[in-house]
Amino acid sequence: MKLLRVGPPGAERPALLDQDGTLRDLSALVDDIDGSLLADASALDRVRAAAGAGVLPALDATGLRVGPPVARIGKVVCIGLNYHGHAAETGQATPAEPVVFLKAADTVVGPDDTVLVPRGSVKTDWEVELAIVIGRTARYLETDEEALAHVAGYAVAHDVSEREFQIERGGTWDKGKNCETFNPLGPWLVTADEVPDPQALGLRLWVNGELKQDGHTSDQIFPVAEVVRYVSRFMTLYPGDIINTGTPAGVAMGQPEPKPYLRPGDVVELEVDGLGRQRQELKSA
Repeated sequence: MKLLRVGPPGAERPALLDQDGTLRDLSALVDDIDGSLLADASALDRVRAAAGAGVLPALDATGLRVGPPVARIGKVVCIGLNYHGHAAETGQATPAEPVVFLKAADTVVGPDDTVLVPRGSVKTDWEVELAIVIGRTARYLETDEEALAHVAGYAVAHDVSEREFQIERGGTWDKGKNCETFNPLGPWLVTADEVPDPQALGLRLWVNGELKQDGHTSDQIFPVAEVVRYVSRFMTLYPGDIINTGTPAGVAMGQPEPKPYLRPGDVVELEVDGLGRQRQELKSA
């Protein structure tokens, strides 16, 4: 299933995109697309049955904003330097273990919402990523099979980063990762049954129509199952939590001088195979 949330910020309604590309209203069946729903197998079965029976009312998508596909996210866990190509382009050694950092949940916005360039920013960068959406409480997972069984689905994420704040201003990466609007998510949460192999997905990103990133999840240093299993050793993952799994080569930081960092007025578009497409216009904060 392709689950999504549509409507104004803070007033989104749950919806489903059916196989014909028609937007369907889920409001009569579920309150929202959130951790409670994702952890409730019987509720998800009811949604599947209603979609299959063709009884869900259609929504007019004209002019309708698409919000983040998951509500009330507890935390956004991020994996840094998780593609061989990205590590190489930035001149960094391949990590021996996953690099883990956190983004605040309030950085998450809709897939086509405005991204704000922070005040004083000179190095705002792009990063297309595969996002994992957790569906079952996960702690101390032992096997890859267990890890994948705790995944509700996947989505497109844009891990926007301010490199000067991240690297040159002291401390941890948090300052360059948690600026307002720095995690567009969606358009859809695609349930795991529709993504049989998360290591077989292409990822692409364009800036002002120019292709900048053209990668593949097969280049991940730590694949999806290993990432979920690893993170569960250090923190409890709850339904509705998000894991951003890293970005392929092609970011501005890895390009020759003068590096083409993002500026107000730029347009970024990005997609992951089968998971949909995002488009953001950048404006000044």
